[in-house]
Amino acid sequence: MTLVSDKMDDVTEDGIRRLVDAFYTKVRADAELGPVFENKIKDNWPHHLEKMYAFWSSVMLTTGRYKGNPMMKHMAIPGMRPDLFTQWLALFDETCRELCDEPIRAAFMEKAERIAESLKIAVFYRPDRPWPPQASTNAT
Repeated sequence: MTLVSDKMDDVTEDGIRRLVDAFYTKVRADAELGPVFENKIKDNWPHHLEKMYAFWSSVMLTTGRYKGNPMMKHMAIPGMRPDLFTQWLALFDETCRELCDEPIRAAFMEKAERIAESLKIAVFYRPDRPWPPQASTNAT
């Protein structure tokens, strides 16, 4: 008898869809990320998920399906903070661990970490301010 795993052992379009769906279910339920995403996406989740399927297909399978500018999209998100990228990565890794074999998880996370760092720098880095941004310390 052969056991069938729910984990991805190859990156496929179907696997990407399952990963994206499971991940954004967690994002929407997250106390920090959920409100930020809900405020921006509102009732347009099907469109957002389709974009994310295309994005990860382009990243992981080099399909070129994604057409967009992630940096500009992230710059326009009200309430976006640098520390949210850490939470995003933690949830993404948690989801990858649940759904992917280790080599696939590692490949997704390598890409996700690079993307998150690039977006964080593009959205928040300013040459006249220290990097990484630090919480303000107001003496009272």
